[in-house]
Amino acid sequence: MKLIGMLDSPYVRRVAISLQLLGLRFEHQSLSVFRGFDEFRQTNPVVKAPTLVCDEGTVLMDSTLILDYAQALARPRSLVPEYVPALRHELRLIGLALAACEKAVQNVYERGLRPAEKQHQPWVDRVTGQLLAAFGALEAELARQPLAATSGAITQAGVSTAVAWEFTQQTLPGVVPEVAHPALVAFCAQAEALPEFAAAPHGDSTYRHAG
Repeated sequence: MKLIGMLDSPYVRRVAISLQLLGLRFEHQSLSVFRGFDEFRQTNPVVKAPTLVCDEGTVLMDSTLILDYAQALARPRSLVPEYVPALRHELRLIGLALAACEKAVQNVYERGLRPAEKQHQPWVDRVTGQLLAAFGALEAELARQPLAATSGAITQAGVSTAVAWEFTQQTLPGVVPEVAHPALVAFCAQAEALPEFAAAPHGDSTYRHAG
């Protein structure tokens, strides 16, 4: 399998980390949807990251759908619980983490891609409020019920939460204050120290298998 997209995308990064945790080998091509648009389009005309090229050539996109496929390949290994109450809680956390990713990305695009004179401050305020609400809810959930932060026990909720937090802190420093989110800060520091996270760090590097 080949994963295409840059690790500065939280969606690409959550896939790269999850594939490792599921024990699935893959090649990673660090390709920007902006600078590498024409090259990216040769594989996926939609030019959407992450893109996964399956072993037999099928091209998949969207991190959640790619991870659904990865889960099927990795069975019985799984990053989500089967027990319904635990699954319900897991899906709530994943939803909050993905909402945080979405609002952080929208914020980055508005601030970084749109000319200053064309930025719409009410929209920035709105998505920033949604971003803070998502992380506020995650902080409350983790304070009440901490997430596992070991390679053998971390779930997709943990992966997605840590990736969302790291992306936001790297791209929007100071917007989501660490002092107001101690449970998130502690958990994400533990998660980022795991080898699967360290092998796919936020940025423009390329993931490489050890050995």
